[in-house]
Amino acid sequence: MMIPVRCFTCGTVIGEHWEEFKARAREGEEDPAEVLDELGIHRHCCRRMMISHTDLVDVVSPYQ
Repeated sequence: MMIPVRCFTCGTVIGEHWEEFKARAREGEEDPAEVLDELGIHRHCCRRMMISHTDLVDVVSPYQ
């Protein structure tokens, strides 16, 4: 679905960085590690949340 607002492990707010991360790292040509460093996401748990997230809204929405 949508990216969680907070990290499941440490509780840091990460949802506000999703759009910029997606635009720069997933759709662009920048290295995801460098983008996360520039956004200030340094903890491994938060980086995992950002890198491993899959946006499923388009897949699930026809069934509602």
